[in-house]
Amino acid sequence: MESKGIEQVLSVLQATSTAAAGRATEAQSPPAGATDFAQVLQNSIARVSQTQQQAEAMAASFAAGNGTENLHEVMIALQTANLSFQEMVQVRNKLVSAYQDVMNMQV
Repeated sequence: MESKGIEQVLSVLQATSTAAAGRATEAQSPPAGATDFAQVLQNSIARVSQTQQQAEAMAASFAAGNGTENLHEVMIALQTANLSFQEMVQVRNKLVSAYQDVMNMQV
């Protein structure tokens, strides 16, 4: 997954939002206590990557014949990684759809 592409989409959405609101395109700091959407998205991507790496390591360990991994634990880890990746793809699809909707708006 390319995080640079997501960051570009987010920066374009922010610029479009500020331009539509009639404000200058200066970077604004979020209000105190507010969550940064980009940071939440980056953290989610990092968690999905970590889940996939752990599942791959478990599968490699099981395939190598190490007695520490059980087949059902490996399968559960692989399915969890698969589901988290599918969820991330759906979030990306929604972001792209929202971006296209914003770009197709007439001002």
